[in-house]
Amino acid sequence: MVCKIVEESFEPFATLEKCQKEIFVNGAKVGANAIFVGTMRDFNDGESVESLFLEHYPEMAEKVLSDIRAEAVKRWELDEALIVHRVGRIYPGDAIVLVATWASHRAHAFESCRHMMEILKSDAPFWKKERLKEGERWVTKNTSGVTSL
Repeated sequence: MVCKIVEESFEPFATLEKCQKEIFVNGAKVGANAIFVGTMRDFNDGESVESLFLEHYPEMAEKVLSDIRAEAVKRWELDEALIVHRVGRIYPGDAIVLVATWASHRAHAFESCRHMMEILKSDAPFWKKERLKEGERWVTKNTSGVTSL
């Protein structure tokens, strides 16, 4: 699989279905698949958000995503891993990111998927500009993915 940065909207579950078929055609003996789909919220920091423009530095972003994927595949002995990240103008409800992992056992699939997503959010060179009813603003921090339940 690959890491893809896309400018057009994508359907995460259609993307997963295609990947799943390729994995089994290639003979993988997968026992678990973990999936994270991130979508655009219509709010942030207490304000309504009408849209988001996501910018990136292509070569750097592609390398960071590829490195995140490669490290996870090696560390958790994954059969496969996928990262798809959207850039450009995005609207509430649109998919922004898809992270998926395939492994022999669920623990490896779950842990690697979460790890990849958390590293992506903290290390990948993407910049967000939100469009509000009253203008625009740059997002200066990501929400934490670590919470206690």
